[in-house]
Amino acid sequence: MTEDDVNLRDHPVRTDLLDLLAEVGTVTATEAAARLGYSSGLCSFHLRQLARHGYIEEAPHSGGRARPWRLTRPASAAAGVAEEQFGDLARGLEDESWRRWVSRRDEAPSAWRHDEAFSAVAYLTPDEMRRVADVVRRALVPYQDREQRPLARPEGARPVALITRLFPLLPHTPDGAEQG
Repeated sequence: MTEDDVNLRDHPVRTDLLDLLAEVGTVTATEAAARLGYSSGLCSFHLRQLARHGYIEEAPHSGGRARPWRLTRPASAAAGVAEEQFGDLARGLEDESWRRWVSRRDEAPSAWRHDEAFSAVAYLTPDEMRRVADVVRRALVPYQDREQRPLARPEGARPVALITRLFPLLPHTPDGAEQG
């Protein structure tokens, strides 16, 4: 990562935009401005800068003036390093969103002051782990069009972070060293 990349992400508007994209998936400059309290021109400028440096890309849309953006998703396994960096960025944004929620949940309307966090350990094969992830993804399909179609959202719907992390647990060793 170059110094320019670090400076690019350290800008507060850009950090807010990346955080918002991690939370809602896609956003236009106008939507970002309404959510973050900046002008749409400022959001548009910084969204273009993030795209220029490869952090985000234009999301597919049906034309018109609206220009939705989304976080960049590397397309192939050959982009291993970029994919790892994207994963690290996404997990960092998820963690930051969680910390903000925990510290400010009392500001939410009373009906929204709870969360549905859970965890479990299951003994799975690599193929079973992939199948579990696919089941979770398929369960979310009925709700995904609501990002692009605000009129499809039921009254009272809000963006909710849905974070699933499936990973193998590594054994602990007495001295804390990794076992291979």
